[in-house]
Amino acid sequence: MKARVVSTGSYVPEKILTNFDLEKMVDTSDEWITERTGIKERRIASPEQATSDLAYEASLKALKKAGLKPEDIDLIVLATVTPDMLVPSAACMLQMKLGAKNAVAFDINGACTGFVYALSVAEKFIKTGASKRALVIGAETLSRFTDFTDRSICVLLADGAGAVILEGTRKNEGIQVIDIFSDGTMWDFIHMPAGGSKMPVDEKVLQERLNFIKMRGNETFKVAVKTLEEVVDTTLKKAGITSSQLGLLVPHQANIRIIQAMAKRLELPMEKVMVNIDRYGNTSAASIPIALDEAAEMGKIKRGDYVMLAAFGAGLTWGAALIKW
Repeated sequence: MKARVVSTGSYVPEKILTNFDLEKMVDTSDEWITERTGIKERRIASPEQATSDLAYEASLKALKKAGLKPEDIDLIVLATVTPDMLVPSAACMLQMKLGAKNAVAFDINGACTGFVYALSVAEKFIKTGASKRALVIGAETLSRFTDFTDRSICVLLADGAGAVILEGTRKNEGIQVIDIFSDGTMWDFIHMPAGGSKMPVDEKVLQERLNFIKMRGNETFKVAVKTLEEVVDTTLKKAGITSSQLGLLVPHQANIRIIQAMAKRLELPMEKVMVNIDRYGNTSAASIPIALDEAAEMGKIKRGDYVMLAAFGAGLTWGAALIKW
């Protein structure tokens, strides 16, 4: 039994924050941001939108494409680092909004690798027969945890959601191999100091702006390029194919230079790499499912194609999934 992708869906908020808008907020420029990140604009959730609201919109699209009702779903796995609240899970909020009364729902925090982590968990449920049909989502409202006085990070992060529906198949299609990894010794490369049990939010935290995401950019960049190449190579070897056989690479949209370096090391032409970071920025766990949905809508993926998903994020975490479409 394998888990195949039945449908995809995505949603991004209406509000667009351009590089020129950021020029008025911090000491930066469109040229500087574009050259170093590849980002031209990003989407920002409205004040009344929470993560589960974005996930809801993406899920509805995936359900509609599959011709399914919410009651047809028996598992919801939502990857996010920005849940509506600490308790309950954003997945349970999504379950309520969808009316998916037959589903068990829970969150996964794998940061930017979160969607691959969630896909890995849902795949195991499908393969063992514990679930017949799973809704897997990556959704974030990173703008709520972004320090818009910190130019090193406010130019990167954004909001959005993407979803896929999985179901079992006896055919040689669907998810072929998934590899996920983590290394907690590098936890401080990307982290948010306050807001958890270690450092609850108080007046001092707010004054020192410790309730926002922090990142050591240069160190993260170096590890990301090497790790992404290695995990994709490992996944390809387990599947018994080479990078030349890939129909499309869908990487986490963190930085255009990381994506280009990864493609070069894998000897993949950029036309075989899905890139939308210029329009959406880094949406963490949402970036891969948003890009996957766009690729499918654009006809970049054909039936029988090998599609590689690859991500790297806080934790540190990283992973890759090879799918036969």
